[in-house]
Amino acid sequence: MHATKALEEADRLMTVCNSCRYCEGLCAVFPAMELRRAFTDGDLNYLANLCHSCGACYTDCQFSPPHEFNVNVPQTLAKVRNESYKSYVWPRALAPLFERNGLAISLIAALSVGIFLFALVAINDPAVMFGVQTGPGAFYRIMSHNAMAGIFGAAFFYAIAALIMGFRMFWRDIGETRETVTNGVSVWQAMKDTMALRYLDGGGSGCFNEDDRPTDRRRFYHHLTFYGFFLCLAATSTATLYHYLLGLQAPYPWYDLPVVLGTLGGIGLVVGPAGLIWAKFKRDPALRDENGRSMEMAFTVMLFLVSITGLLLLVLRATPAMGTMLALHMGFVFGFFITMPYSKFVHGIYRFGALVRYAKEQRALHEPPPSKAKALSIPDAKAGA
Repeated sequence: MHATKALEEADRLMTVCNSCRYCEGLCAVFPAMELRRAFTDGDLNYLANLCHSCGACYTDCQFSPPHEFNVNVPQTLAKVRNESYKSYVWPRALAPLFERNGLAISLIAALSVGIFLFALVAINDPAVMFGVQTGPGAFYRIMSHNAMAGIFGAAFFYAIAALIMGFRMFWRDIGETRETVTNGVSVWQAMKDTMALRYLDGGGSGCFNEDDRPTDRRRFYHHLTFYGFFLCLAATSTATLYHYLLGLQAPYPWYDLPVVLGTLGGIGLVVGPAGLIWAKFKRDPALRDENGRSMEMAFTVMLFLVSITGLLLLVLRATPAMGTMLALHMGFVFGFFITMPYSKFVHGIYRFGALVRYAKEQRALHEPPPSKAKALSIPDAKAGA
């Protein structure tokens, strides 16, 4: 018996697919499935997070609806995947944040912080809030650097701690140990697969979304979002080094490295999430889990709003609107951080872990067994001689 109906259905489908094996060349899910004859909850959560939801197996399957076997792997694994996010959440009491109100909670948190920061500065010193601030340290006349670092650093490190605790539960549930995640070969292979979005190509033809015509649009939007996020992270890290090591205070000139990285990343995080939101609305209902849409939208919309307010702050930083835009941007950054462990952001972490495990399994499967001579120790070999 499994813990949920979605896990029960996933077990049934994996049993059917294990008998057919027509889709084994499409992605990593089916080769991983073929290594098992029975499926624990942990196995099914591993396979669900290994799935990239390209939809190719649904289109290619001879047993997909309306066939009586009703094999719908993308939708079923999406349900299992969304349930896994809630089951691994830390602290457990916050699991309801993955439910239907995810987007509302994220927006309320972001706007509340933004309005609070705006009101705090506007009431204390309206001349600073609504004046034109230029030159090094202009941002810190609105809000001190220590206050920014303290508030947003605390939110960021809380999110990191919650994500680590959730990943630990996932890792243990799928039966893995610390040795696997610290194995350089498996981790490097998983990194390459992640950076290339290797399994979001439908086995080579492309991803299926609204119909049976494969395209690379979802993969393209995912790439923009993925690399845009890391460019923005690189911009923030570079600015931190500028501030503490070089003594250079923001805002920086448009040609300086933090601004260039942040601008490129911000553009990626506007176009990518906008494309993903459009793709979600167009997606065939047969391929998606309707109960997980709010959680997905919360993550994507918050990324979009963080980026668009950041770009507007860059454009308006030498105008009287700078203070208002800074407060609004900081509010969305704070809201994104504190809701990050309770949004679709976690799928990237669990999926990477699943890819590490898959790389380990495939390496063990294809490595030649050690020869008899190598299996013997040197003293044993001498004794045998």
